[in-house]
Amino acid sequence: MEPRWLDVDEQATWMPFAGLMTLLPAALDAQLQRDAGLNHFEYLVLAMLSETPGRTRRMSELALITNGSLSRLSHVVKRLERRGWVRRTPDPDNGRVTLAVLTDDGWDKVVATAPGHVAEVRRLVFDPLTRAQQKHLRDAARRMLGGLTSDCED
Repeated sequence: MEPRWLDVDEQATWMPFAGLMTLLPAALDAQLQRDAGLNHFEYLVLAMLSETPGRTRRMSELALITNGSLSRLSHVVKRLERRGWVRRTPDPDNGRVTLAVLTDDGWDKVVATAPGHVAEVRRLVFDPLTRAQQKHLRDAARRMLGGLTSDCED
């Protein structure tokens, strides 16, 4: 079967998008490393814990919402534990389940890190776009994510 090559318009969309997928994560990582000594995935783990009641989530749920494998998450949580920002504990309702808990020091780290991170996200993602473009970006990203998550479920 012959490949469906990108046409000129598709290629003109794909090339800057491919650049964005490479440069944006690197820029966010650089800001977080410089200002907080964290990479983006570590920050995302802390932030997702900070947004739940009791600052606690099942490790499996945390892996899902951070788009990381359980193995990757386990390694990251181990690093965050060594820094005193997260602790793991068995779920009292189901001892086979492990919970990740954001410590008070972890909460303080999120509170200290969030303003700089959101300023960088605003500068790199939202400020260059109009409100209408932001809505189009949101809609397009949701559609693409829907295709990616359905591919993962197969």
